[in-house]
Amino acid sequence: MAHIPQRVRLTACIASILIAFAASALAQAGAGQGTGVAIVTVLPKHEGEVAPSVANQDLSVKVNGKNAKVTRWSPLNTPGSKIELVVLIDDSARTSLGTQLSEIAAFVKTLPPNARAAIAYMENGRASFSGPLTDDHDQVLKALHMPGGSSGASASPYFCLTDLAKNWPSQDAQARREVIMVTDGVDRYQLRYDPDDPYVHAAIMDAVRARLVVYSIYWVGRGRIEGSEYENNAGQNLLQEVSQATGGKAFWQGYGNPVSFQPYFEELTRRFRNQYELDVVAPLNGKPEVENFKLKLSALGEEIDAPQQVFITPASQN
Repeated sequence: MAHIPQRVRLTACIASILIAFAASALAQAGAGQGTGVAIVTVLPKHEGEVAPSVANQDLSVKVNGKNAKVTRWSPLNTPGSKIELVVLIDDSARTSLGTQLSEIAAFVKTLPPNARAAIAYMENGRASFSGPLTDDHDQVLKALHMPGGSSGASASPYFCLTDLAKNWPSQDAQARREVIMVTDGVDRYQLRYDPDDPYVHAAIMDAVRARLVVYSIYWVGRGRIEGSEYENNAGQNLLQEVSQATGGKAFWQGYGNPVSFQPYFEELTRRFRNQYELDVVAPLNGKPEVENFKLKLSALGEEIDAPQQVFITPASQN
């Protein structure tokens, strides 16, 4: 066997170490990058106006406190921008909600052709669908009925939101997912407001993973004899927490029920017309994570709603 000089062996050893180190560094670099998608609402100052033009350089994004790179900012106002909407009604709401059914129906009828919709009811911790997710809006309305009004119909509205997030009735990754919860928002397992309510926290995590934008319309589900001001305040605060985390909005009118849902539906329609998809690349170590999200725009409209959290997945999975 030919003799290999020691210097050659040493050079080969160093080369192999450097190659291994470089491969490890590249692997770590790839593993340290993740991507996320957020739905952002930018409203113009006045109805009928066009929202201010926004370019990538107008955006400043931080994910978990670290700078993230914007890779896409795209308006979602074309006929090809698909919407999937679920109206999730608390089945324990008082039957007086029946006075709003005609306004819910009118709202569904005004949805654009690119919107698929469905009606679901909160029943015993589940989101129970009364019909399919469809762009046939007349068929959607066949599933709309009076809520049961039973005090035990929903253990917690947040159980139902978690169930909806985990069992969304579509696999279309290109459609934005919108939810309108009609409920008092009270967690029956925690009647006073707790910002760290574990069921609400779990629902937020699941909604963000499923990329849901969650809106809510506050509706008192029980008479004053059964509920307290503390409960009502807790319910509203929890609904606000969910909406802020997902980029939606919570609607209410004091502690009582609104006379009409129409103003809320008009604003929702306006919001759907002024939404944008924001794609980012952000630091990520390991498995997919729900991370804190902060967006700043240098071109401001009257109101900007961006989610406070975003689901980041490894770049290699995308």
